[in-house]
Amino acid sequence: MSYRVAARGLYEALAEYEGPEPYATVVEPWADRARGDYRARLATAAEDDAWWAAAESEPGGRQLDWELYALHRVSDRLLLTFKPAPEEPGSPDRRPLFPAGEYLDLFTALGMTPFEAGGGFDPFLHEIVEVEQADDPLAPIEITEVRWPGLMLGRLLFNRAGVRIRAGVAHAQRGVADRSPLYWTFRRRHRPTVDLSQGWGSNSRWRTGFRLDYRTPTGDRLNVTGNCPIDGSAALHPEDPGNLGPEERLLTPGERRELLRHRCLLRAPEAAAALAGSPGWERDLTPFDWRLPDLGA
Repeated sequence: MSYRVAARGLYEALAEYEGPEPYATVVEPWADRARGDYRARLATAAEDDAWWAAAESEPGGRQLDWELYALHRVSDRLLLTFKPAPEEPGSPDRRPLFPAGEYLDLFTALGMTPFEAGGGFDPFLHEIVEVEQADDPLAPIEITEVRWPGLMLGRLLFNRAGVRIRAGVAHAQRGVADRSPLYWTFRRRHRPTVDLSQGWGSNSRWRTGFRLDYRTPTGDRLNVTGNCPIDGSAALHPEDPGNLGPEERLLTPGERRELLRHRCLLRAPEAAAALAGSPGWERDLTPFDWRLPDLGA
C-alpha cells in the first residue's frame, strides 16, 4: 500500500487539523485517493480464508493487518462525537464533530456495510457503552439505544455498534461492563482501553495487528490469529497453566470467555478480593493471543 493513502496518514492529519471542516478538508481528499487499489486491497481481508497465514511468508505480508489496525484507529477518532464525555473534570476533548452520515460515507466508500441493533444484543456485533441496571438481577441484556453504527467488511467485523443496554446485575454490572478496560481498543472517551500499541514508539506502535473476528455460515470465529488456549494447558497439566499469567489464572473460565467475546469484563470477578492485592491487575491481562477451544474439545 502506498503511504500516500495509508490510514496512518489520515489519522495523523486528523489529529493535527484544527479548522472547522475536518471532513471536507482532510477526509474527503483522502477517501478519493483510496477508492481504487486501497479498497481492493482491503477486500482481501473480507473472507475467512486464512489470508493472514499466507501473508506471513510474503515480503511485507503483515501490512494489510497493520493497515486494518490503523484504519480502526481512524474510526475511533471519528466516533468520539458519539461516545459519552469523560467523567474526570477538565479532561481534554479535542474531538472533530462528524455527523454519522459522514462517518458512514467514508467507510462504505471503502467497501464496508453498516449495521445497528439487528435482532437483539449480540457481543459479536455490539459494544456496551452504558448500562442501566434493571431491578431484577436476572433480567437479560436488552438494547435501549444505538449510539453509533457498526461496520462489516464482508464477513470480517471491522467495528462493533455502540449500544446502551438495560440488564440485571447477573448479566452486566454497571460500572464494570461499561467502565472497565476495553481490550483490543486504542481510544474511548469514557473508559480506559488496552491495546498492543500502547507503550511503543511513534513508528513501532503502527505495527500492531488488528483483531480478526469472522461471522461465517458455520459460526463465529473469534481472534483467528490467536495461538494460546484460553485455559492455558491446564486441561493436560493442571499444575502448569502455560500461557496464563497469575492474574489471568484467577479469572474463571467463564470470565475469560466473556472477556474474549465482549472485549471487557461484564461483572466484578469472583476473585476480586485476591486481585485487589495486585494494583493495576487489569492492565496486566494479556488476552490478545487467546483462542477458544476447537469445537468438540
